[in-house]
Amino acid sequence: MQSSSHRWWWYGVYVAVLVAFGATLYMASKRIEYSWRWQRIPQYLVSNEGTELKASYDGFVSVNADGKSLTLKELKGGRHETISGFDDLLVGDGDLVFQNDPVARKRGLVAGPLTLGLWMTLKLSAVALVFAMLLGLIAGLGRVSRNPAAYALATSYVELIRGTPLLVQIFIFYFFVGTVLKLSAFTAGVAALAVFTGAYIAEIMRAGIEAIPRGQMEAARSLGMSVPQAMRHVVLPQAFKKTLPPLAGQFINLIKDSSLVSVMALTDLTKAGREVVASTFSPFEVWFTVAAMYLLLTGTLSVLVRRLEKRLAHD
Repeated sequence: MQSSSHRWWWYGVYVAVLVAFGATLYMASKRIEYSWRWQRIPQYLVSNEGTELKASYDGFVSVNADGKSLTLKELKGGRHETISGFDDLLVGDGDLVFQNDPVARKRGLVAGPLTLGLWMTLKLSAVALVFAMLLGLIAGLGRVSRNPAAYALATSYVELIRGTPLLVQIFIFYFFVGTVLKLSAFTAGVAALAVFTGAYIAEIMRAGIEAIPRGQMEAARSLGMSVPQAMRHVVLPQAFKKTLPPLAGQFINLIKDSSLVSVMALTDLTKAGREVVASTFSPFEVWFTVAAMYLLLTGTLSVLVRRLEKRLAHD
């Protein structure tokens, strides 16, 4: 009974600290005379403005007799395009429009810029994570290899990447590697994040492999397994269990590091936040919302990793 009351007392301390933090934030906003406008944020998460239908090329608009469709006649050329299925017409009969000009709109709810930025961050992080795991595993095996070339290459990769800032690497991948290989901004961003994160995963895997007793490898070899077979079926599964917590931390860092790709031509969550701030002049509300969305991603990942860790512990 005493233990239970003692526990609830500490929960009370936790709530008191949160209340104090909220009160401090409120008083700070009052001191700088900041006016909170949270009502502006929902439209940047989910918008009811609908989807705009845009002209595919320069041309003249011809509204059909039913008023529910229009024909776009190319200005220079003989192409014709019929656009239908819209709710609102944004141009008139005979109007001249240019490529990507909105000509009509479909009503309905659509994802706002912050939600689209969140989706871009999720895609970028997920794809980079897959390649980072592959790179990290290969480099980690190289770090424990007895082959001098493999060890030297893996060590050089790890030390070079860990010794330079991620932002510099992003610039190199985007402006140099991306230009030479004609990579898209998304591909260059994925490559930069994967190479950077892979170096840290390599060291985590190296530590996990070296933490497994040598007797495990010797026992597998005595059963007739080759070194690659023993590494794959005996050592790596045990090393993965040991390294899951630090790997989870590295995965979370990858999601947060993805915010740096906003310097490229990619509208991720951070860049979308900057654009919304520029249009609303509500920096505190926007950045608190962006932080909450990042927390949603990292928190979900943490929960999934904890469940996986518990499942592996019972195997």
